[in-house]
Formats: sequence, C-alpha cells, structure tokens
Amino acid sequence: MRRRKRKELRFDRKHRKHINLKWIPEVFGWVFQIVLVCLCAFVFVWYFGHQISNIGESMNPVIRNGDVVLVNRIVYDASTPKRGDIIVFKPKGNENLHSYIKRIIGLPGESVEIRDGEIYVNNRKLVEKYETTAIADAGIASEKIVLGGDEYFVLGDNRESSEDSRMADIGNVKRSEIEGKVWFILSPKDRFGLLGK
Repeated sequence: MRRRKRKELRFDRKHRKHINLKWIPEVFGWVFQIVLVCLCAFVFVWYFGHQISNIGESMNPVIRNGDVVLVNRIVYDASTPKRGDIIVFKPKGNENLHSYIKRIIGLPGESVEIRDGEIYVNNRKLVEKYETTAIADAGIASEKIVLGGDEYFVLGDNRESSEDSRMADIGNVKRSEIEGKVWFILSPKDRFGLLGK
C-alpha cells in the first residue's frame, strides 16, 4: 500500500526588503549645504546689501540724485567711523525721516569751525582730497563746535546744496544714529561699481 505523501503546509517567510540607508548622510549633507548657503546669503544681504536710494544732490558728484547705493552695516561693529567715510544716518535718530548720506568731517572730541569758507578741525585747516564746492553758508559752524565723545560732524560734498551738520535741525550725528558706510553704487547701470572717494 502506497503511502500518500503528506501535504506539508509550508509557510515561506516573505523576504523583507531592506531599506538602503546609505543615502541619508548624503541628503543631510545637501540640506546642511543649502541651509548654510541661505544663511550666508541672508547675512550678506543684511549686513552688506542694505539698499538706500539717494535723495538730492548733496553728495554730487560722488553720489547723485536717484542713485541706489549699498550700505555696509557691520563695518562699524569692528571699527570706528573715520574722517572721509560716506555714511548713512537718520538725523536725530528720527525713524520717520528718510536716511541721509553725508561725509564725515569731524570726529568725536574734535572741534570744528568754518571760517571764510574753510573748514578748521582742532584749529587746523582741513585739506580734503575729494571734489567739493565752496562753502557760502557756515551755519552753526560759524562758531566753534566741540563734538561729544560719540558725535560726528558731517557735510555733503556739494556744500551749496546740502542739509548737514551746519544746520541746527541736523546738527552733530551720534554714533547710534549711523546706519553704516556706503560702499557700492548699485544703479544706474552706467555708475555701477565700488564707491570711489
């Protein structure tokens, strides 16, 4: 008598597919690089790419009416403003006013006076190496002004058409009012480039 072969029940184990995790470090690497690039771009734009549109002819010919300039907002965290720097500031810290662009003439602790159209800093005639116009109106600087420990005296290069530290409503500029240093002309295209003195 033949024996019937028993039908064996077979429970085959399904082969589990193993997930290849080798790509995870690569993805994290890409994500890290993207975040880093975005962070660097943000920092660059925030500190070096702040745009200001110039209003008026007070800084002509270096900066003209309508020029869009970039402001370096971090430079004065690492150093102090220097004579000859072209800065952006809000007069009297008034956030409702547009930003002014002027050149630093007097530094903290110095005295500034304008006599016979000439600028005197600490009683010595200031020699300027950039193009300016004559000073017809000395304003409040017709008498000696002594700057405080955090004050700067600023003028526009076009002295015939500039509201600056000679005017009582502008006056001396405090360090806290300075937004940064102008370093680049963004537009118009024919003036695109680094700012010259």
